[in-house]
Amino acid sequence: MRDIAILGESKLARTLGNRYMGRGINVTFGVKKGFEITDIEWKIYNKLSDKVLPYKEAIEKSEVVFICCENDCLKTICNLLQQAESQKKMIVDCTNGVYGAGLECNTSAIKKLLGGKNLFKAFNNLGLDYPNSDPLGIIQETYYCGDNNENKLKLKKWIELAGFKAIDAGAFENATLLEAFYHLKMKISHQQEQRNNCHFKLISV
Repeated sequence: MRDIAILGESKLARTLGNRYMGRGINVTFGVKKGFEITDIEWKIYNKLSDKVLPYKEAIEKSEVVFICCENDCLKTICNLLQQAESQKKMIVDCTNGVYGAGLECNTSAIKKLLGGKNLFKAFNNLGLDYPNSDPLGIIQETYYCGDNNENKLKLKKWIELAGFKAIDAGAFENATLLEAFYHLKMKISHQQEQRNNCHFKLISV
C-alpha cells in the first residue's frame, strides 16, 4: 500500500489516520504552521517524529493525500500541492464548502487550481467533527466521485479499508451534489428541536 498524508487538524483527520494506522498503513499527519499541540492524542502522534509534519513535508513524502482541513487552510494546501507536482499524486477532498446560494463547492475550486484527473471526493458526508457527529456509530457508508480511472478503483479500496461501505456517486461533477447532500442533512439537524444529528442512509428497493 502507498504512504498517505492526511492534511488538517480536524477530528476527521485523526479518525481516518487512526483507522489506517490500525491497518498497518504508513500515515503522516500534515498540520498548519503554528498549530498548537494540546490534545493528548496529538501529543502522542507528535512523539513519533515522522507522524506530524508541516503540510509541505507531509505532502512531499506521500503518494495519496486526504484533505481534511478547515476551509481557511485550503488555499495554502492547494499552493503546496501545485509546488509538489500534484498530478502525480492521488488527492481526496473530504471537506465541504460554506453553505450559501451560488457558492462553488470545495472540490471544484480545488480542481481549478490543480487540474489533473486524480482529484476525488469522499468522506465529506461525515463532516470534520466526525465521530462527534455520530456518537452511536450509525454511519457505515460514504459516497465518492471522480473521473473513472484506476485511482477511482483504488479509492474504493481505501474507503473500505477505513471501515466504510463505498458508494460510487459517479463522475467528478457530482462533487457538488455530495456537498449539497451534506448541507441538507445539517439544515435538517438544525430544524430538530433537540438539535440532534441527522444522517441519511441509502436504501435500494
